[in-house]
Amino acid sequence: MTEVTYAYGVARDADGTLSEALAGVAGVAGAPVRLVRAERRGDVVVAAGSVPAEDFDEDALRGHLEDLDWLEAVARAHHRVIERLADRTTVLPLRLATVYLNDDRVRAMLGARLEVFARRLSELDGLLEWGVKIYVDTAAAEAEPGGGPAEPFAGSGRDYLRRRRAVRNARDDAFRGAEEAAERVVAAARGSAVERAQHRPQEGALAGGTGQNVVNDAYLVPVRRAEQFRSEVERAADGLPGIRVEVTGPWAPYSFTAAPEAAARGSGP
Repeated sequence: MTEVTYAYGVARDADGTLSEALAGVAGVAGAPVRLVRAERRGDVVVAAGSVPAEDFDEDALRGHLEDLDWLEAVARAHHRVIERLADRTTVLPLRLATVYLNDDRVRAMLGARLEVFARRLSELDGLLEWGVKIYVDTAAAEAEPGGGPAEPFAGSGRDYLRRRRAVRNARDDAFRGAEEAAERVVAAARGSAVERAQHRPQEGALAGGTGQNVVNDAYLVPVRRAEQFRSEVERAADGLPGIRVEVTGPWAPYSFTAAPEAAARGSGP
């Protein structure tokens, strides 16, 4: 079976213990994880593993990315490796399914970008990512005013239009509440976060929970300010009916790292 090299992330191995920390961790396709170093050595390494080439070539990946079960399995394994790294050191997670032809290609990529990676690792030291999502409970907003579900209507046309107008106004009020919650989150982050990344709101199964996801942001927060950030952001929906704020984390800084160029299989230096 032909194999290629899957790259999980870039990290510092300052005390030489990362290999020990990664022992026994099952990566993508159940493969063990190893460290790849640049020819110039140093303490910046890439965590990598071997995966079947036929699952990660361009055509296969195109199909796999439509397979939610396959994608979830790869994402869980990828995150498992990143979590183990983050427990011991600062890590730059690479994009899901970043693969190279072999370790030599990974080594060349690392050597070419060593100074950039080292600088970003230093910048991220002591910082973790927190996710913030805001949801609008559109079902509640569109329900019969007064809290219950709409009943079959038997009144006049004027009364019907009045009721529909009230439903529409309640829905508009809910979205205005979401805007206010978002402003509160941004205000709270000014005192805690050092960077913000805005992602597209999620839809369908990816959104999770109830309601419509209208804000999907990530914040880079110093560890010492984490509890202050969480506490203030979780209160952003106070007094705003139909609005829910969800805070997740801490995570490795997935949203604040740039994937290396030419990461596709067979490309690169």
